[in-house]
Amino acid sequence: MYYTLLITFLIAISQSACTTTPIPSQISDSEVKEVSGEVRPGAWQLQEYLTDIEGKKIGLVVNHTSTIGNRHLVDTLLSLNMKIIRIFSPEHGFRCNADAGAHIEDEKDPETGIPIVSLYGNKQKPSQADLKAIDVMIFDIQDVGARFYTYISTLHYVMEACAEVSKTILLLDRPNPNGHYMDGPIREDTFRSFVGMHPVPVVYGMTIGEYAQMINGEGWLNEGIKCDLKVVKCGNYDHQTIYDPPLAPSPNLPNLRSILLYPSLCFFEGTPLSIGRGTTSQFQVIGHPDIKDATFTFIPKPMFGAANPKLKNETCYGEDLTGLSIESIHNQQEINLEYVIRFYNRFSDKTSFFNQNGWFDKLAGTTSLRKEIIAGKSAKEIRASWQTDLVNFAENRLKYLLYP
Repeated sequence: MYYTLLITFLIAISQSACTTTPIPSQISDSEVKEVSGEVRPGAWQLQEYLTDIEGKKIGLVVNHTSTIGNRHLVDTLLSLNMKIIRIFSPEHGFRCNADAGAHIEDEKDPETGIPIVSLYGNKQKPSQADLKAIDVMIFDIQDVGARFYTYISTLHYVMEACAEVSKTILLLDRPNPNGHYMDGPIREDTFRSFVGMHPVPVVYGMTIGEYAQMINGEGWLNEGIKCDLKVVKCGNYDHQTIYDPPLAPSPNLPNLRSILLYPSLCFFEGTPLSIGRGTTSQFQVIGHPDIKDATFTFIPKPMFGAANPKLKNETCYGEDLTGLSIESIHNQQEINLEYVIRFYNRFSDKTSFFNQNGWFDKLAGTTSLRKEIIAGKSAKEIRASWQTDLVNFAENRLKYLLYP
């Protein structure tokens, strides 16, 4: 009776705290099936998983996005007298206070005293010692649906570690802002890395819960082992939902526009050009000092999330995408290759456009994209080269979908 009343109370708090996000002015009511305030992430469905963790020793793979309303999942579970043994943190850290790619050390949470094990420092996978005292692992992190966004790689290693010592994973699903389409080349085996763990397209069109089911079902864990996985579904969500996460999922994705542009602009991370790290328009501007035919300019400066940004303190000339409407980007439903093709053609030193360290190919998951751009192929021609693989992936993906 106590838990029933407390769950009801907490759900009420969550619903009042996460009021409906206003629809941006450029999106008409008739074109929006759902907005973020009407969606119920898995973490909100307390009645669906509290019985699974009551009396258990709990591990949590969480960050700042792991909230129920305006309250963190850790605080909610502690208020219910749940026993949290250890927190595991991904890239950017538990409280999202680290730069992209920054090494993160283990620590103790100053607010709760709970030990925090970094999965983006000395190791990417929990050790058997980390998991020994844990009965069940909860995974609750906001993903953005791009292969090179590293939270799905952390998910892989957590699933693998739990499978190896027979620990259950309870995954609290969250909507995917880029879950409405699939596009991009399938990652080739030779390009397996932390920004490309699995043979999926750049945009795979699945929530992180659906993706976890695919990791299990396709035998991608070490030696094909299976993880004991339970997914707590989102409520009131489907794959055409326009979902604006209530919190920025990482320091350089500050808003929904940047999240929607991210799959198209992340390729520039493998070039000399800046996509706005060190500005307040991250993943919404493109530029370089070499692009002299442009009138728009920006200057990357050291700031939170970009302590040493590319082209620091240099005037970059290029394009401003902050005026693009959410509706226009969402409705495109494909990676926009025109950006990287256009800037390659405008860049004077073509031989240095693609970083020599192979980062562009690693992000693309193939050498083909780079070679086709150099060969002068159009976006339409390039996209045609991966359509057969994309169709096959889409058919296979159907087995793992949880939402229409």
